[in-house]
Amino acid sequence: MKVRFFCLLLIPCAALSAQVTLPKILASHMVIQRDLPVHVWGSATPGEEVAVTFRGQTRETKAGPLGRWSLYLKPGAAGGPFQMTVTGTPAAEGGAGPAAQVQTLDDILVGDVWVASGQSNMEFAMRQAATAAQDLPRAADSNLRLLIVKKRASDYAQDDTDTDGWAASSPETARDFSAVAWYFAREIEQREHVPVGVIDSTWGGTVAESWTRLTALGEDASLAPVFVSRGKMTDGQADALLEEKDENRQREEAKAAGKPIPEFPWHPPLESWAPGLLWNGMIAPLTPMAIRGVIWYQGESNSALARAPLYERIMQTLIEDWRREWGIGDFPFLYVQISNFKSTAAEDWAALRQQQLKTLEISNTAMAVTIDIGNPDNVHPTDKVDVGHRLALAARVLSYGETVEDSGPLFRQATPEGAMIRVWFDHAKGLKANGGDLTGFEVAGSDGRFSPAMAKIDGSTIVAASPAVIDPMYVRYGWANSPQCNLFNGDGLPASPFTSVP
Repeated sequence: MKVRFFCLLLIPCAALSAQVTLPKILASHMVIQRDLPVHVWGSATPGEEVAVTFRGQTRETKAGPLGRWSLYLKPGAAGGPFQMTVTGTPAAEGGAGPAAQVQTLDDILVGDVWVASGQSNMEFAMRQAATAAQDLPRAADSNLRLLIVKKRASDYAQDDTDTDGWAASSPETARDFSAVAWYFAREIEQREHVPVGVIDSTWGGTVAESWTRLTALGEDASLAPVFVSRGKMTDGQADALLEEKDENRQREEAKAAGKPIPEFPWHPPLESWAPGLLWNGMIAPLTPMAIRGVIWYQGESNSALARAPLYERIMQTLIEDWRREWGIGDFPFLYVQISNFKSTAAEDWAALRQQQLKTLEISNTAMAVTIDIGNPDNVHPTDKVDVGHRLALAARVLSYGETVEDSGPLFRQATPEGAMIRVWFDHAKGLKANGGDLTGFEVAGSDGRFSPAMAKIDGSTIVAASPAVIDPMYVRYGWANSPQCNLFNGDGLPASPFTSVP
């Protein structure tokens, strides 16, 4: 784990007056990751002695010349609540020094900490979910702790978050929390019988490169188009600001005249789309804290025709760099494949889903398929309980070692057999078509032109053929922004859309 050091001017005022300070994520009601060293860090007057006591163990250190201090305590098993005390003793100068200052953090649990990040479908609040009316009144759970990171874009990596702190789950605290993250955490807490803390660090309508460290992006020459795209956005910044000013004027005039408020095309906010800026402001401050893993729901904003082909490469960079910056090994990274939405011809959701499917080649990753539970007419489907459940299934297998089916059928390979082509899958036990005949399959010959195909289940494989394609060489499934497809396995989990074209 890394602690970032900045110039003395960045030390909080309280630290300059001999006050030991902690980052906001280290606070009462927090959850500390079990079975890993307990990292405690903060600011103080340079040279000040700092002691931390937790679960009967005390460690001491001294603030460095820039006023930063950091120490580790021994790992421990799940449990609590515990108390932590942080004592600062200013260095004495010519006699007795100032009295020691003590901070006490109460109601700390030890369990598992998960970070939930991404764009609007992860940010989507519990109060908006289809199941809110039945679940919010029953959201009180002292073993489930929530923390929301406020939106912040920054040109450099921050060493603290903007947050109101940790709170136990309740109808009030869960109301504005990520619905996907809350359902995920509730299931993990109930099944694993350990306290769970989940950090909601999300920003709707953002691209993956904004959540990726700038240096990591720059080290990969294949990601140069990311910076070209950013350059085009900033080149038109003056015109965009004038256009926004004019739109605001039209809204105010319509409101004053009692007329309907006009609607205008959505404009990506420049700050939240800049490479690295959300990493700097909303993820970097979290990396000194040990976690169990990450859940991620994002991709819709990367579905533009020019952006989609780079997505798998961006995600590989993001995942590998997050793991490197956290410094606790290849923690599980569980993500949601974008759902079905009609969108426009300017976006290719099918290609983006294929990029997400390829991301599974990275170790310790898993993907929750949601092609069956979206809303073709709304980019924000309200079924979040199933999304959280499917992510929890993946965690139960990948992180907790359970033996349960955690995925629908995933494409493995396609083998031409004369006038038909056979498709092989992983997670294919009990293949079935929900609602009648199989839909969504297409085949193509050597020319790459796809035609609708008749498909049928043959054991754990699919056989597809089309009278328009004499010698099929390729097959694809669910290849549209909002496809009609109905292949599931025996555990009721949907197959991921795919193409066999290399």
